[in-house]
Amino acid sequence: MFLVSCFLLFSFSSPPQLFVIERQVFDFLGYMWAPILVNFFQILFVIFGFFGAYQYRPRYLVAYTVWSLLWLGWNIFLICFYLNIGILDRDSDLLNLGTGSVSWFEENGYGCRPTYPTNITSEDPYRPVRPERVDGCLLEYHIVEVVQSGIHCALAVFGIFGAICLGQTFLDEDDSCKYGPSG
Repeated sequence: MFLVSCFLLFSFSSPPQLFVIERQVFDFLGYMWAPILVNFFQILFVIFGFFGAYQYRPRYLVAYTVWSLLWLGWNIFLICFYLNIGILDRDSDLLNLGTGSVSWFEENGYGCRPTYPTNITSEDPYRPVRPERVDGCLLEYHIVEVVQSGIHCALAVFGIFGAICLGQTFLDEDDSCKYGPSG
């Protein structure tokens, strides 16, 4: 039982936390404000899950599980957004909350060479200048974002499963008065 608890503690803290911090850094670099806010909540709830597992608190695990379901939905939305599924358009201002920013990987991905317009006159001087085209990328930025969201989906499913199993174990161990009063 101790080994299972240690394994689930590791699964709650290390991989999800590392991947969400990596995503947070690149979202900050790209000024993607909606993902920055959601990533912040993910960091908090992973910490809740860790302490719920460490301190045998089923309520923390329930909070982590509910948030993980929302996190899973968010990442499925991001996959649909970056693949332009339905009415979603990756060129819209939905994720940057109207600032005009885009994914950091659009211009800075491995091998990417952006070409900017020579006549830089913008209607809004506060919006960042986007390149006319980007050539030579090993992977297009939307594919990188989809892969990242897919990894987060897999970690969320694993975390939900682990939290349910561990919470059930905690609740089973908590039944200290199974046989009632004797007398």
